[in-house]
Amino acid sequence: MLVLLFSQDSNFTKHTTLPDFPACFQLSVLPWAPCIFLWLTSPFYIFYLKRNNRGYIMMSILNRIKTVLGLILWIVCWTDLFSSFHEMSQNQLKPPVYFVTPLVLGMTMLLATFLIQFERLKGVQSSGVLFIFWTISVLCAIVPFRSKIMNASQAEVSLRFTMFYIYFGLILLQLILSCFNEKPPLFSSVVTDPNVCPETTAGFLSKMTFWWFTSMAIKGYKSPLENKDLWSLNKHDSSELVVPNLLNEWEVEKSKAKAGPGAEPNHVSVSPEEEEVLLSKRKEARQPSFLRALLRAFGPYFLIGSAFKLLQDLITFVNPQLLRMLIDFTKQPQAPSWWGYSLAFLMFSASLLQTLILHQHFQYCFVTGMRLRSGIIGAIYRKSLVITNEAKRSSTVGEVVNLMSVDAQRFMDLTTFLNMLWSAPLQIVLALFFLWQNLGPSVLAGVAVMVLLIPFNAFIAMKTRSYQVEQMKYKDERIKLMNEILNGIKVLKLYAWETSFKQKILQIRQKELNVLRKTAYLSALSTMAWTSAPFLVALTTFAVFVTVDVNNVLDAEKAFVSLSLFNILRFPLNMLPQVISSIVQASVSLKRIQGFLSHDELDPESVDRRNNTSGNSPHSSHTSLVCALLGEMEKLEGQISIQGSVAYVPQQAWIQNATLRDNILFGRPYAEQKYRCVLEACALTPDLEVLPGGDQTEIGEKGINLSGGQRQRVSLARALYSEADVYLLDDPLSAVDAHVAKHIFDNVIGPEGALKGKTRILVTHGISFLPQVHNILVLVEGRVSEMGSYQDLLKQNGAFYLYFICIYCFHSDLLVDEEEEEFPDDALSNHTDMVDNEPVVNEARRQFMRQMSIMSNDPENPKKMSRRRRCSERRHPESPSEKKELKVEKLIQAETTETGRVKLKVYWEYAKAVGPLLSLFICVLYGCQSATSIGANVWLSEWTNDALLNRTQDRVHMRVGVYAALGISQGVLVMFSSFTLALGKIQAARKLHQTLLDNKFHTPQSFFDTTPIGRIINRFSKDIYVIDEVLPSTVLMFLGTFFASLSTMIVIIFSTPIFALVIVPLMLLYWWVQRFYVATSRQLKRLESVSRSPIYSHFSETVTGTSVIRAYGRNTAFVLLSDMKVDENQKSYYPGIVSNRWLGVRIEFIGNCIVLFAALFAVIGKEKLSPGLVGLSVSYALQVTMSLNWMVRMTSDLESNIVAVERVKEYSETATEAPWIVKDKQPPPDWPPKGNVEFIDYSVRYREGLDLVLRNISLEIKGGEKIGIVGRTGAGKSSMTLCLFRLLEAADGEIVIDEVKISEIGLHDLRSKLTIIPQEPVLFSGTLRMNLDPFEKYSDEEVWKVLELSHLKKFVSNQPSKLELECSEGGENLSVGQRQLVCLARALLRKTRILVLDEATAAVDLETDDLIQSTIRTQFEDCTVFTIAHRLNTIMDYTRVLVLDKGKIAEFDTPTNLLAQKGIFYGMAKDAGLA
Repeated sequence: MLVLLFSQDSNFTKHTTLPDFPACFQLSVLPWAPCIFLWLTSPFYIFYLKRNNRGYIMMSILNRIKTVLGLILWIVCWTDLFSSFHEMSQNQLKPPVYFVTPLVLGMTMLLATFLIQFERLKGVQSSGVLFIFWTISVLCAIVPFRSKIMNASQAEVSLRFTMFYIYFGLILLQLILSCFNEKPPLFSSVVTDPNVCPETTAGFLSKMTFWWFTSMAIKGYKSPLENKDLWSLNKHDSSELVVPNLLNEWEVEKSKAKAGPGAEPNHVSVSPEEEEVLLSKRKEARQPSFLRALLRAFGPYFLIGSAFKLLQDLITFVNPQLLRMLIDFTKQPQAPSWWGYSLAFLMFSASLLQTLILHQHFQYCFVTGMRLRSGIIGAIYRKSLVITNEAKRSSTVGEVVNLMSVDAQRFMDLTTFLNMLWSAPLQIVLALFFLWQNLGPSVLAGVAVMVLLIPFNAFIAMKTRSYQVEQMKYKDERIKLMNEILNGIKVLKLYAWETSFKQKILQIRQKELNVLRKTAYLSALSTMAWTSAPFLVALTTFAVFVTVDVNNVLDAEKAFVSLSLFNILRFPLNMLPQVISSIVQASVSLKRIQGFLSHDELDPESVDRRNNTSGNSPHSSHTSLVCALLGEMEKLEGQISIQGSVAYVPQQAWIQNATLRDNILFGRPYAEQKYRCVLEACALTPDLEVLPGGDQTEIGEKGINLSGGQRQRVSLARALYSEADVYLLDDPLSAVDAHVAKHIFDNVIGPEGALKGKTRILVTHGISFLPQVHNILVLVEGRVSEMGSYQDLLKQNGAFYLYFICIYCFHSDLLVDEEEEEFPDDALSNHTDMVDNEPVVNEARRQFMRQMSIMSNDPENPKKMSRRRRCSERRHPESPSEKKELKVEKLIQAETTETGRVKLKVYWEYAKAVGPLLSLFICVLYGCQSATSIGANVWLSEWTNDALLNRTQDRVHMRVGVYAALGISQGVLVMFSSFTLALGKIQAARKLHQTLLDNKFHTPQSFFDTTPIGRIINRFSKDIYVIDEVLPSTVLMFLGTFFASLSTMIVIIFSTPIFALVIVPLMLLYWWVQRFYVATSRQLKRLESVSRSPIYSHFSETVTGTSVIRAYGRNTAFVLLSDMKVDENQKSYYPGIVSNRWLGVRIEFIGNCIVLFAALFAVIGKEKLSPGLVGLSVSYALQVTMSLNWMVRMTSDLESNIVAVERVKEYSETATEAPWIVKDKQPPPDWPPKGNVEFIDYSVRYREGLDLVLRNISLEIKGGEKIGIVGRTGAGKSSMTLCLFRLLEAADGEIVIDEVKISEIGLHDLRSKLTIIPQEPVLFSGTLRMNLDPFEKYSDEEVWKVLELSHLKKFVSNQPSKLELECSEGGENLSVGQRQLVCLARALLRKTRILVLDEATAAVDLETDDLIQSTIRTQFEDCTVFTIAHRLNTIMDYTRVLVLDKGKIAEFDTPTNLLAQKGIFYGMAKDAGLA
């Protein structure tokens, strides 16, 4: 019908200067359009409102007016209807349209009025559906309105006219009213939340244009945003709703899978063979699918986004059609100008609509992605609290954190592009359809080129991926090694091993850069393909089109419409491979996440917490039993029952990164009195005085700034504070000093302690406390061998008596005898032959031996407890001195985030690293490449103008040839510029990493003490990664988009010079929006990255402490904490997404204005312009939006990524220590010949501004003397040794070793001539040989010899790989004792005149201790030995003992004299039971 109307009336409409539509069209199609829209959408809309009820809105004046107007409109429409009936009754025959239209309109107005009220009841503040309806109504009514005014003079004024004017006025009023918002619903969060997100109350227009975000953009522009400026997270996006929703769906999935065929059998004890059969059957059964759960939880919301995408795809193809009409219009000199103007405005509105719809689609996708991430992290966190230990072992903490960070991120990235899966093919099909219409079969030539490029791109992508994997491998290796180096930096400095390890890092880095270089060359190729593709396609298509048939003429219409269609095609073709590879990655992630979520869970019923249990029974046992009691082990059979609540102290104390007080309260309310008592009982009060902030001191990750003993006591205090009914104590006394252990046993655990009357189960290796317990359980090989009281067990002469007493106590009278019995040094050698055949007995004997050799025990007189093993009760010696300082200062300074604009200096630093000339050259290349591309298109427009002059045939080959030459030279230039950029980036990456590494190896130790390792590692991993990979590609994109936008402007100004007038205001607007955006988004990115790490660190903390969290029943609290951290992160992520949408809408609006003006000026200058130029300028304008948009993004990314250069620079310029080698002061090679050491009035402090740790120390030590150094914690013992190695530089005075002042020689010269056996044995991952001799100075014979002397020969020669035995990170695959022996071997290998032992035996069992002591006595007989001792029995036979107190020498004499003096030393010896 429409076509007919148009054909008969086209003279009436198009070819007049005063166009008008026929009456029939005005009465039917125009009024029906809005009605059809409303009737089609309202069923879906009503259904949606029913599902999403937001509460109830009170009747407001606005609402009343809208309703009344709706009713009046209905009356107006039906008045029209009745007037038609009235006329009919008067025999004036009217066509049926006069009855149908008013009837339909009236019904629609009633529907609209109903919707106004229905929305109010469902809490909608601003209605999109009605807004669109009123807009369409007004637009459709404008045409009849105008024609009625034009024809008003001819027709008499009738009722119908009046009614129409009233109708028009009312719908206009309704449209204006629907722009305003209703009040928020009653009781909604808007009313209660102080910092609510304005989106919830924003109107429809504000939501479509993201206007509601403007307030934040302005705030962020004025001053850098802070956390308090962020809006609260929308309820629908919070973990509180998202996670349970996902978990419910996952539970449904799991129950379906269980109910399916081959459901898993219950665990009855089954033989392994049967188990395998059952397992294979279960494999065939349906796995619960996490994907289905995700789809059900997040699918519906995502589909709304997909609907928007569909609309946008269809609108995309409107513009090329309009362009065709515009070019067509410029060809016809007699066409009326109004037609041109309306085409220009149509182009503008199509682009505008496309912009709005596209960004809505993105918004939905990103929000879905964000919810997905929240959901996945929440699910993984909750799961990690309940998985079995076996499952926990199968995946390391790092792997699980990866699930959260990397895999959840992959899903998030995928959701943004997921719609491309169906949208790309749709766009391709549509584009090909229109191209075929335009150029016929020759299109296939162009398509063939595109299809051929796909495998080329795919091949490049595959290669790139494999290179990336390889590079990741090297990067991980480098970071792992770097991590070890930083963890053991003190040891490297003490041994002067830095150079060897630096070489290792640089070797890995070189490999990494080689791979990077290959990747860069590949990406240069793919950039070329990506830039040249549209051109090659156009070239082949046009060439084929003109050569196939003589009658084919390439005119402007065909050429430029095809070009704009090819540009549309380019995006989906490039996206498809990317989307597919993302999907592949996400599917891998999906498998991993699903695997983790399907792990077995602990059975909460495995421990029955109701029935009564055995009485008070501290006992000697092992950790597994405790785990079983907590329900941590998998129960095979039997039953466990515990009555009441449980408190648990694990063997390795688990400390949270929180204040000391929070660690003890552990979520319970603070009660001053009780809290003080707990601190007192656990001997923590003295520690609080030492800690910088008292109990408000922030404790680092894993309790890094507490000593082992303090950690253990905090863990114990937590248990005591919890006031549980049952206490499970897993060897809590092993890490503390003897006198502290006694204090704790008496005040907490023992019969008179704070826990009397509670059930407590104590696992212990010490027998000193056994006489005081009620019941003893002896476990041997996992079975209970005996049980009973101490006296009973001694009488039974069973395992307890045998292992613990008889084998070692040659006469049992040792138990009664009050005198100390010393063992001869070789007490061990008698038993070495038995060692191998009876491992269990031997282990027990060794434990006992350890006890006996340090203490005498007396059951009758329990007061006389003696010194216990393991005294690693050290604290950071700097604590007391830092005390005053740090009242305000935190131990670990908060990481500074730069605020405000990045300084130009940083860009210059990067340009310098790339090479200044090279940087300039790259820019020139980009300029040339843009010039050739413009040239090619200008040539094309000239070519199309040939068609008008009918001189086509003779010049075809010349035209095609030049076009090809210009295009191909562009491709070559692109490749060149990418190659040079690649060279530059590798150079920069190498330089920046090299300077960072050099600096870090030369940094003094104090820097590492005050800077968390994570922060330094971050520079080496994240920031170097950004400099390696992210930054160069950002620069590439930035240059590309910048020149693209520039060339567009040039082309438009070249074709319509008047455009220059508009460009200035548009550019100002652009610059303005861009400044607002960059300032805000940069700060949001910073806030987001700062709030991201707490999620992962809290998670890894939780994973290590699951058993404690479960034992105290704190699961829900920790889950809430995790959710809070995720929401905190999303709070800054969400405005980040919206800021991109906000920017997109504004920038694309500017782009759309450029399209509008280009088209308008083309219409205005129609007489002077050739169709080719019109096509050229408008088709360029249609592309500009994309490049403008990307340019702002890239500016912003450039600013956020260049920060990496700044951060790396910052750490490359920290203060360095003294030079490693001072050329003119090198000591002779055999220095020090004698080993005399002299301290002359020596003082030292840890860092500038802190108190002195050692004050005016003067002493002289002769070569070969053995010196013991003792003193209370914090007396400065360790500082003495650090001074010898110049890890601390003198504040005053000198140290002289054999006539050489150590402050004058190079550090390596000094340190390589001294030997230390450090407190904690540090091993690096690598071979054992490398750990002993990293510079490969010594022969294999020498190495074997020292292994023999350090009692490791047997162990090493039993290993298949002998000296090449791989040590894992930190030497985890050796026992602590073996590690300590390896350190001894290092010392033996270096064999220097001065040896320092730093409490080396604190963490070692007795046997190893004796081995080390005897080796030192024999092998280092003629050396000067300094020993920092906690166990006095090791230094009782030394030449002299130095007693330090508060940094001064308190006593210095032979041990016998000191005991006689009855001073500090005597007191200490008395405590240890040696005096």
